[in-house]
Amino acid sequence: MPAGTLGAALSKLPRVSDPRLLVGHENADDAAVFRLTDELALVQTLDFFTPIVDDPYDFGRIAAANSLSDVFAMGGVPTVAMNIVCFPDKELPPEVLGEILRGGHDVVHEAGAVIGGGHSVSDNELKYGLSVTGTIHPDKIWHNGGAQLGDILVLTKPLGTGVLSTALKRGGIPESQLDQLVSSMTHLNRSASEAGRAVARGLIEDPIHAATDITGFGLLGHAMEVARGSGVRLRFDSSSLPLLEGAYQAVCDGFVTRGDRLNREYLGGQESIADDVDPANLSLMLDPQTSGGLLFFVAPEAAEKLTEELTARGTLAAHIIGEVVAGPVGIDIHGASR
Repeated sequence: MPAGTLGAALSKLPRVSDPRLLVGHENADDAAVFRLTDELALVQTLDFFTPIVDDPYDFGRIAAANSLSDVFAMGGVPTVAMNIVCFPDKELPPEVLGEILRGGHDVVHEAGAVIGGGHSVSDNELKYGLSVTGTIHPDKIWHNGGAQLGDILVLTKPLGTGVLSTALKRGGIPESQLDQLVSSMTHLNRSASEAGRAVARGLIEDPIHAATDITGFGLLGHAMEVARGSGVRLRFDSSSLPLLEGAYQAVCDGFVTRGDRLNREYLGGQESIADDVDPANLSLMLDPQTSGGLLFFVAPEAAEKLTEELTARGTLAAHIIGEVVAGPVGIDIHGASR
């Protein structure tokens, strides 16, 4: 659903005043957080969507990784998940559903969690995902509203899943690009989240001031949520973006998604784009991501340590792509053509 449509709908909901609800829907955070005790809180999220790839096992893996990502983005640890299934049982054999569920199970197990059950309905269109519950200390939550002046922006996965998925549906992509696309979308953000926690270990103040995962609103859409929630201005170097193989060429060949336009509208005119920005790079910054990486807002003195931890733990990227600068709420985008 477009960010603008969702925001308009949520704006009409009453605010929850329960003090146990530490994070609700008001600030567009990645998951809800509910305090149980002074030492323990639940992190809860859910996500499901239609197939991104043809292989049912890979689809299950991708959907599960995407669902788990919101817990990792808050700094939480997933514990139990429940399947959400809409399945065209009159058109597809049960073996297809079995492979989807097997893929979801394997990724949940890889995340250190378990699947406790779920719910299924007959539907004309296949959809799959998870509701996920995790745990976190109430004082160690990564919000998307804590970015500070001077923070360094670090991205942990390459961009381009949206344009490559579109290219795949419209005629195919080389096998090497498909393999990289699936590998990126099934790669858990667990290692990135653990790297962020490792940087904070032993310090009085967590140097990770904000974090979010990059999904349907694209890099710029989710970054704008942090900018608005934190009351800050962000500066991006568009020439420093990590990109999936073939993603840049896919944009040049016209494989952009509807989300490019919708995510651009969501910025609401609060963005400034320099003349040296490559239009293809800008499209990739707006590209809706499936199971994208984490975007960390880290204190400058800890940025190098964070990139080292991310690299050591095998994340797909550990790229510094921008910073928090002085100015009104919004985003500045600079950078020469690739």
